[in-house]
Amino acid sequence: MKLEFQKGSRSKILAGFILLTMVIFAVRLFYLQIIQHDYYVSVAKGEQVKRLTIPAKRGKIYALDAGVPVPLVMNQTIYTVFADPQITRDDEKIIEVIKKVAGGNARADLQKLLDKKDSRYQILATKISRIQADKIKSENLKGIGFQEYTQRVYPEGALAGQTLGFVNDEGLGQYGVEEKLDERLSGKDGLLQSVTDISDVPLTIGDNNINIPAVDGDNVVLSIDRNIQSKLEQVISDKASTSGADRISAIVIDPLTGRVMALANTPSYNPAEFNKVSDVGLFNNSAVSAPYEPGSDMKTLTMAVGIDKGVVSPTDTYYNTDFIKVDDRVISNSARGFIGDLTFQFAMNWSLNTGFVTVAKRLGDGENITREARNTMYDYFSNRFMLGRKTGIEIAGEASGTLISPEEVEGNAVRYSNMSFGQGLDTTLVQVSAAFCSIVNGGKYYKPTIVAGLVDKDGKYKESAISEPTIALSKSTADQVRAMAREVRTTASSNIDKPGYYIGGKTGTSQVVVNGSYDINTAIGTYLGYGGSEEQSRYVIMVESYAANRVMVGASQAGPVFTAMSNYLLDYLKIQPKG
Repeated sequence: MKLEFQKGSRSKILAGFILLTMVIFAVRLFYLQIIQHDYYVSVAKGEQVKRLTIPAKRGKIYALDAGVPVPLVMNQTIYTVFADPQITRDDEKIIEVIKKVAGGNARADLQKLLDKKDSRYQILATKISRIQADKIKSENLKGIGFQEYTQRVYPEGALAGQTLGFVNDEGLGQYGVEEKLDERLSGKDGLLQSVTDISDVPLTIGDNNINIPAVDGDNVVLSIDRNIQSKLEQVISDKASTSGADRISAIVIDPLTGRVMALANTPSYNPAEFNKVSDVGLFNNSAVSAPYEPGSDMKTLTMAVGIDKGVVSPTDTYYNTDFIKVDDRVISNSARGFIGDLTFQFAMNWSLNTGFVTVAKRLGDGENITREARNTMYDYFSNRFMLGRKTGIEIAGEASGTLISPEEVEGNAVRYSNMSFGQGLDTTLVQVSAAFCSIVNGGKYYKPTIVAGLVDKDGKYKESAISEPTIALSKSTADQVRAMAREVRTTASSNIDKPGYYIGGKTGTSQVVVNGSYDINTAIGTYLGYGGSEEQSRYVIMVESYAANRVMVGASQAGPVFTAMSNYLLDYLKIQPKG
C-alpha cells in the first residue's frame, strides 16, 4: 500500500520537528543557564581564576647588646622538591640528581615514589637550601617542582632557648615567646587572585582580580641582654655541675622598668633541635611555669606590709622563745637559742619565723591573726605584689600559683601564719622577683616584661614605652626594707661583694609538698637580692635551686650564683662605687 501525504503535510512535519528541537534546546539552555548557573560559574572560575596565597614572613627576634639589637632568631629559605609522576621522564637521572644534591634530605624510596603514576604529587626531598635547589633546577628535569618555605635559624645557638620557644613543622609558635607572641610574629598572609585566559596569562581587568599584599610579622626586640644572658647561663650551669642540682632557675630584672635582662634555666635545650628533645618538660620555662613555696624570701614582703601599716619598725622588739602558737599549731624557728627581746631586724638577719608570725599578729589585735589582719595581708600580697596571679609576661605557659583568700575556709589564721614566712602559698620566680623590685625601687610595682620594642621595616629600633607602675608601698617603707635586706647580707656574707656598692639580699629554703604533706628530705634553696649604688638599685637577681630528695640550702646553693652575677653586673653596667 502506498502512503500519500496531503499537500503541505511534509512541511508541517518538518516545522513540528524544528519546533520540538527548539523547545528541547530552550529547555536545555534554561537548565544550563538558569538551573545550573551557579555550578557552571564555579567551574569556569575554577578554570579561569587562579588563587595564590602569598605567605607572610615571620618576624625576627632580637636581644640587646648594650642597648643595640642583635638577632637571636632569623629566617632561612628552604625548599621541598616534589615530582608529578604522570609527566616525569628519565627516572634514573632524577634519582641520581636528587641523591647527589639533596644527600640525607632525600627520601629513601625515590623509585617507588616516581612509580606512583596515579599521583600528581610526590615529595622527593625536604629542607634543601637555595643553592641545592638551583643545582637541581639547572638539570631541567621534567615533572620536578619546588615549594618554598622558611625555617628558623639561631645565630646565638641555644642562648635563651627556653625563653624563645620554637616554630613547629606546621609553622606555629610553640612554647616561650614564639607561642605567646605567635600572632604578632606570624603576620598575615596575602592573596593574589587573577582571571586568566586559556594560556593562564592574567587578564588586567575583571571583578575577580584581587591583590592583597602579605603583612609580615613584627620583628620583636627582647629586653634580654645577650651578654648578661650568656653569663647567667654559664654561671648556673657551672653551679649545677658542682652542687648536683637537678634544676637551677634564675632571673635578672631591672627594678626601674620591670624589664627582664636575663632569664635562664638549666637544663635547657637548643630550639634548632627541638625535635630531638625526648623530655617535653624541657620546653617549659620553670621561672614562669613552675610554682613553688617561696620560703623565707617572703619575709621581706611580710615586713614591708607591717611597716607600711605602721604596726612594726626594724628596731621594734618582740619577745622570742623559739616557738609561737597560732590556734592549735606551734610554729618554731630553724635557728634556735635566741631567747629574749629581739628586734625585727635581728629576726630578719637570722630568718626567725616567730618574728614574722608576730608581724601578722600585730596586723590584727596583737595576739591573734584576725580576719582584719588576713584581709590586710591578702590585699598586699595579691593586689599590690601581684602574687598568686599571672603577671602577663610574654612567655607561654605562665602559671598563676595559689594564694588562698580569707574568704575561703582554708584562709584561716594558721594558713596566714605560715604565709608570713613563705609557706602555704605557691608563687613563681618571676612573681616574687617582680614584687621584690617594688621594695628596692622606692615602692613602685612594674609589670614584668621581656619585650623592649621592635625593629621596623627600615631596620630602625623603636623602644616600647615603659608601662605605668602601680604603687605597692610608700617610699619610706620601701627604703626601710631595702636597708634591712642590705644588713641581712652584710651580716651573713661579709667580704664577698665588691667594695663601695650597696648590695642586699635574703636567703630562702622551702620544703616541697609531696602527696599532700611536706617532704623533709627535699627542699628548694633560693636567694633574692639587689645591687647598685646607695641612691639607686640597678638590678634584682633571684635564684632557685632544686634537687629531688635533697635539701638545697639557699645560702650555699643559690647564694653563690647571686654573688657571681652581682659582681659581674656591677662591672658590666658600669656602676660607680662610692668613694
